[in-house]
Amino acid sequence: MRESEVRNVLVIGDLHEPFCLDEYLDWCLEQYHTYNCTEVVFIGDVIDNHYSSYHETYGGNELMTGSDELELAIQRISRWYKAFNQKGTKVIIGNHDRLIMRKAQTSAIPSKWIKSYKEVLGTPNWDFVERYELDGVQYIHGEGGTARTKCRADMMNTVQGHLHTQCYTEHYVGKNFRVYGTQCGSGINHKSYAMAYAKYGRRPAVGCAVVLNNGTLPINLLMPL
Repeated sequence: MRESEVRNVLVIGDLHEPFCLDEYLDWCLEQYHTYNCTEVVFIGDVIDNHYSSYHETYGGNELMTGSDELELAIQRISRWYKAFNQKGTKVIIGNHDRLIMRKAQTSAIPSKWIKSYKEVLGTPNWDFVERYELDGVQYIHGEGGTARTKCRADMMNTVQGHLHTQCYTEHYVGKNFRVYGTQCGSGINHKSYAMAYAKYGRRPAVGCAVVLNNGTLPINLLMPL
C-alpha cells in the first residue's frame, strides 16, 4: 500500500458550543498533525442550543438569550472551521444539533423555511450527516446506547460520542468476525451553566480519538488537564 492511500481519521468529540473548553481546539489540532490525519469527523453536538432545550434551562443571571447564545456559538465554531475547513469534513448530526429542527417539526413548520446547518453556522465545506461509514467503520453520534453494545449489535466497527464521561476502545473477537467499539470522549466545559444538569455526576472524559491505517487501528487520546 502506498503512503498516499493510507487514511487516518481524527474524531473530535462533542463540542456543545459555546460551552466547549477553550484549549480543546488547539489540542485536537495538535493530534491531527501528530497522527498525520487525512480525514476529520466531528462526532456530533457541535452546538448545544441550551436555550431551546426540552428540559429546564440553567444559568440564572448568567443565562444568555437565544440570540446571544447562537451568535456566540457561531463565533466559536468559526474557530473550528478555520482549523478544519477541508471540503468533505463530516459532522455527525447529534441530538443537540437537531433541537431546532425538532421544534420546527413540532410546530408543523415546512422544512423549506429552515436553513441548513452549514448555512446557519457558516461552514460551507462541512458535510452534515446522520451517519458516516469509511473503511468498514461507522461513525454515529450514539443516542441509542454505548459503542460496546452498538458494535456487537451491528457486527461493525463503531465510533461514537454522546456519552461525555466515557472514553474507551473495546475489541470483540468471535469465531468469524472481529469488531471494536470506541467512545471518543468530549470537549465540554463541565463548569459552564449548560452542563449544570451533570454537576453531581462524573466529570467528562475530555479527549478525542484517531482511527489509523484505513480503519484498522483505533486509539483514544485524553487531553491533559
